[in-house]
Amino acid sequence: MSIVPVTSTDLDAAEVSWFAALCSDDYRFLGVPEGDLRSSWDHCSAILKEAEAQGFRNILCPSSYQVGQDTLSFVAGCAPITDRINMLAAVRCGEMQPIMLARTIATLDHMLKGRLTINIISSDFPGEKADSKFRYQRSREVVEILRQAWQRDEINYSGEVYDFKGVWTDPAKPYQQNGGPLMYFGGYSPDALELCGQHCDVYLMWPEPKDQIAERMRAVNAVAERYGRTLDYGLRVHVIVRDTEAEAREYADHLVSKLDDEYGRLIRDRAHDSGSLGVSHQARARELADEFGYVEPHLWTGIGRARSGCGAAIVGSADQVLSEIEEYRKMGIRAFIFSGYPHLDECREFGRLVMPELRTCSLPQEYGRVPAETPPTPLGTGERR
Repeated sequence: MSIVPVTSTDLDAAEVSWFAALCSDDYRFLGVPEGDLRSSWDHCSAILKEAEAQGFRNILCPSSYQVGQDTLSFVAGCAPITDRINMLAAVRCGEMQPIMLARTIATLDHMLKGRLTINIISSDFPGEKADSKFRYQRSREVVEILRQAWQRDEINYSGEVYDFKGVWTDPAKPYQQNGGPLMYFGGYSPDALELCGQHCDVYLMWPEPKDQIAERMRAVNAVAERYGRTLDYGLRVHVIVRDTEAEAREYADHLVSKLDDEYGRLIRDRAHDSGSLGVSHQARARELADEFGYVEPHLWTGIGRARSGCGAAIVGSADQVLSEIEEYRKMGIRAFIFSGYPHLDECREFGRLVMPELRTCSLPQEYGRVPAETPPTPLGTGERR
């Protein structure tokens, strides 16, 4: 079903991305830590290089204060060891003074020759418990200052959080000269939708039943229309794909076979976003699931038993997973961020079974956000069977 108009409706392709487990969120058995899968430069850069080799167009580099590595430092380190894949760097608004952040992002964009995208995050800082409205206001001001830094000769900004007058912006000009890196954004509250609809480029959602996803798309599209804008839409979801549905379901059961639910709750609760509206919707999906954890025939909520945030996986054979992706594409979703446990192995499995059947694109490249002398790289251009 077609839900809303999006900027990439003319593309017979989707941005298919993977996930770099920077936050020690990698397991052979969910909730059972293993030393070689903990966040490290060697492990996470290996995931990124494998994702590039498998033809993924982008990779989400997440951020956490509790565990893992610094996101922007990691992205900088990966610039010289990759050639084609974009990097979706999570940026926690307010963590860095916004003018310094504009310069940092611009530098990264030059290092990557335009292969940089940004995921705008509005969560609390360590020791902070801020009101949701304030957090989104802070993010709004950061985004607006970034836009000024990237598009004007000087910054003149007066807000509730930040106030700058006559700040020269020459060092902050990014490689992508048509507005800077694309901004991906997720959030369910009215303040979140307002920020995304006015300023961001790709609205990211976590997995829920499709009618609820459609409702979210309609809500943020209504905001974007008020500002005379259109958005692209993305889905951040785990995946378990095998040659047969039975094998995929068996692996899902295997993944949680050693999970202690009390320890899983502790994992969820330690996350800064554990009390967010989006996380509550993931919990609600688990409550609505059947006795095997499926809230839809191929959407398994077991991941959320030991993970805050994105808590469900598409589970099935290659043909079933491809059919699910096609259903989401018909709804208007053009960006997919997949992951699986363990991330390196499942990257290869998805690459083997699914990537050859997908026509992929990189959203910034398709819309001229990269200078003309840097043409799109033809990755994953196989036709669906």
